[in-house]
Amino acid sequence: MPTATAISITFLFLLSITATVHSHNITRILAKDPQFSTFNHYLTITHLANEINRRQTITVCAVDNAAMSSLIAKGLSLQTMKNVLSLHVFADYFGSKKLHQVTKGSTSTATMYQATGEAPGTTGYVHITDVKGGKVRFTPEDNPSQTDSVYVKSILEMPYNISVIQISSVLQSPEAEAPTAAPDLNLTNLLQRDGCKAFYDLLTTSGAIGTFLSSVESGVTVLCPDDDAVAAFAPKYKNLTASEKTSLLLYHGIPLYNSMGMLRSSNGLMNTLATEGAKKKYDFTVQNDGNDVTLKTKVVTATITGTVVDEEPIAIYTIDKVLKPTELFKGEVVADEPAAAPKGAKKKKTTKKGDTSDGDADAPGSESSEDYGDDPADQTASGGGRLVASVVVMGFWFSWSVLV
Repeated sequence: MPTATAISITFLFLLSITATVHSHNITRILAKDPQFSTFNHYLTITHLANEINRRQTITVCAVDNAAMSSLIAKGLSLQTMKNVLSLHVFADYFGSKKLHQVTKGSTSTATMYQATGEAPGTTGYVHITDVKGGKVRFTPEDNPSQTDSVYVKSILEMPYNISVIQISSVLQSPEAEAPTAAPDLNLTNLLQRDGCKAFYDLLTTSGAIGTFLSSVESGVTVLCPDDDAVAAFAPKYKNLTASEKTSLLLYHGIPLYNSMGMLRSSNGLMNTLATEGAKKKYDFTVQNDGNDVTLKTKVVTATITGTVVDEEPIAIYTIDKVLKPTELFKGEVVADEPAAAPKGAKKKKTTKKGDTSDGDADAPGSESSEDYGDDPADQTASGGGRLVASVVVMGFWFSWSVLV
């Protein structure tokens, strides 16, 4: 019988294969050909590259440096440039073969511009037409007169994950090119809006605001307890030392930008601005149920109740409770509740001699509930237990159940 170590190594190897299959980096893909350097540069500075890399099914329509020059000459703001380039990213997979086999010669596809909500109506759609002579034409929904943008070649195809193709000219959309006001990305101003004022005051008086401000450039997500939550927590906050107050406040910041869509699909542990390696983890678990996103420590579970701003590189969300890290509130750790006994189970009863004996059976579940908690942070076994590993690789399902 294979050992637990052998199974673990095999499982991790297979898991790494699946991760590789589903990963891509648009910046590295385009960097291999200098003629796309300008297009690649603007994908990076508008942060579209990050959005592309996070999606699993996508088509990127790249244009060469010569075609980009006409777009740059328009002097568009960075936000407007982002809208235009978003029109060149389709939310579906179109490889060379699929483009030349478009059903009935024409189809429409949604773009990232449509997905952002910035495009009014259906202006974020692009029509794909297989015309005579083997050419494939791309036409923006709000500019039907454009006929000069056609398929040139395939740059990279990873069915059905990402397709990167070259088109002959920039897609021109009056709506996408309309002037767009730059978003307010002043973190100090943003934190004083929509119920975050009390939390902002704590940040400034403790000095923790400096860490948040220095994280903006690389991306930051702020989980802001609303004013009522801060007021309810005030008595406990006063009893913390200065360093503990700072750690608590930094615990409400994630050193990465996380859109709401990302949080809704990122179940698992999340590091914070308070994390300091293995000794001071200061992490919590993100869990979601439909559109509801909860943040679970072993002391408290908070729910995201609103969005102050969600604009890369800054995201600020209001939450209904102050997050309590176990590092500061070990005495309040809530144990997992044991599983409820089935209706048919009988309790132990005492005999006349004072001995205990079972009825039909002891209530099952209470012991196993201690071994296997629901919290992912509890999944590392310290004693005996069972390791169950399963993964799908290239259409095959692998599963192990090993006693350790």
